[in-house]
Amino acid sequence: MSEALRKLDEFRSEKKIEQLVELVNRVIVDKEKEVKLSIACLLANGHLLLEDRPGMGKTSLVKTLSKVMGLESSRIQFTNDMLPADILGTSIFNKETQTFEFHKGPIFANFVLADEINRATPKTQSACLQAMEEYQVSIDGIRYELPSPFFLVATQDPQENIGTFPLPESQLDRFLMKTQLGFPSRKAEREIIIGKDRRQWIEELPQVLTPKDLKRYIAQANVVHISDMMLDYLQDIVEKSRTLSLGLSPRAVRDFSRAAKAWAFIEGRDFVIPEDIQAVAVAVMNHRLLSFNHSTNVDGYELAQEIIHSVIVP
Repeated sequence: MSEALRKLDEFRSEKKIEQLVELVNRVIVDKEKEVKLSIACLLANGHLLLEDRPGMGKTSLVKTLSKVMGLESSRIQFTNDMLPADILGTSIFNKETQTFEFHKGPIFANFVLADEINRATPKTQSACLQAMEEYQVSIDGIRYELPSPFFLVATQDPQENIGTFPLPESQLDRFLMKTQLGFPSRKAEREIIIGKDRRQWIEELPQVLTPKDLKRYIAQANVVHISDMMLDYLQDIVEKSRTLSLGLSPRAVRDFSRAAKAWAFIEGRDFVIPEDIQAVAVAVMNHRLLSFNHSTNVDGYELAQEIIHSVIVP
């Protein structure tokens, strides 16, 4: 038995991933696919963008994930008058020592919720760019490492909503996935109406993982095997995206592979199959598919589905 397979068997016996999905689904009712996508994104060591109308449960999902994963979390409510220093922190002069002391901002946490990120100006949004890519920030020429693991999960309102600013392409590309929760089913909505308040549910949830556990799972998900045939299939999808739109960047292709491996890991396998690639493809691609004239009116979800259906499955 290979070392990777032996470790996978150990993780299966722990059943922590199954517990994680089950607990989150208690709060986010009838959205198992979206919950699993969110967990796969984190296991792929990526950042997540949730886009939906207000009141759909985006913030509840993020708070629930933070609670059951046992991560130190912070929440940043983005507004149009925010400055980068409100996110990163600032240097304040200490009269006693006659020196400037850096006071860390809310970006310095394991799990950062950037709520309604597109309500801030592009200048403020860009304060997150270095953190998302390099896991560090630079203030006054000094670099500060962020906690490990570090995840940024952002929510954004639809662009047609009043008071929003579109995220620049460079920032969108740093989100491994973008997904939506959408309206619940009639049955699930009834449970929301008559059940406990979501905030009470979250408070009562137990912690399933520790940061150490999460690092182990991230490492194990990263070594899931993806064969040459599966890489060919993934690259065929990517090449198709480049014929119908500006397509996916090399960074996005790397993220695509990691996401597929993370999904396979959640499903209890140490190798990737076509269904794993298909399961994450729309979430990985939709926000990266821009038209050749840079129009943002492209429906990324529909185009991503079209691309998947047009590529032959090996």
